[in-house]
Amino acid sequence: MGPGNRPLDLEWLEDFLALAETGNFSRAAEARAIAQPAFSRHIRALEDWVGVELFDRSAHPAALTAAGQRFLPLLETILANLEAARIKARAAHDLAAASLRFAATHVLSLTFFPRWLVGMEARLRLGPIQTMSDSSQACEDLMLQRRVQFVLCHGHDEVPGRLDEAQYPMCRLADDRLLPVSAPQPGGAAGQPLHALGRSAPVPVLAYSDASGLGRIMRARMRGVFAEGADGPVAVVFTAHHAVLLKTLAQEGRGVAWLPESLIADELRTGTLVAAGGADWNVPVQIRLYRQRAEMSPVAESLWELAVAQVASQP
Repeated sequence: MGPGNRPLDLEWLEDFLALAETGNFSRAAEARAIAQPAFSRHIRALEDWVGVELFDRSAHPAALTAAGQRFLPLLETILANLEAARIKARAAHDLAAASLRFAATHVLSLTFFPRWLVGMEARLRLGPIQTMSDSSQACEDLMLQRRVQFVLCHGHDEVPGRLDEAQYPMCRLADDRLLPVSAPQPGGAAGQPLHALGRSAPVPVLAYSDASGLGRIMRARMRGVFAEGADGPVAVVFTAHHAVLLKTLAQEGRGVAWLPESLIADELRTGTLVAAGGADWNVPVQIRLYRQRAEMSPVAESLWELAVAQVASQP
């Protein structure tokens, strides 16, 4: 076995530094709290690993050879980097253990989640928080892969998602509604929609994609209305899984979109969006918080307990 293939003990490196500092085998061994014969063997083993002598033993005190002088600063840098790597790794572990990791659907990450989180932070010291905003399908994937502790999304009792089927614990935080809305008629009577459901001609609809949890709910609750190829009252003209994108298109007059009331409260108040149908076209939904089934970090468990307690205390 050549010198470069010998196993290296990191203790030898610390022994080398002690001897380089003191120049005396006895004092260096004492500083390292090991017997001098064992200390001397460590130094010799390190020299065997390097392949050259690092100390001139004929000198008093022992002096570094040219190779040892070259080895010393590089070794100090290596050991400093190793210590920094250890500290950073432990810090990353502590951060991951203490932080809260949420996945939230696009629309709730913009509307409900910030306000709800402020309320939680007023009651709990939460520490670092990581939030990923994506489609409902992607959020479910993150939970199933154990990459997040919580998922915030819309849901419906009659339209179970994958987290419901896998029996993940769920807390119903609030209620919401999907309202069919349209841009108002330009120059017409106040509150009259540009596109209205119930007209004889098919109404252009801005629909949610398959990746959207709201789309899954809409298709299940209005089966037949959105059936492909059906001669129904609507014609899908655009599809996306971003409710905010559908809202923008609806405001531009492109069609009717079923949007969460929590998203369009301001637009309904100012009249830039108006109801495109009666109450029988509304779809009630829930704002839900799902959690991992396994035990989580103490701060995550505390947040879950507080969320459940707040819901239970509501009239």
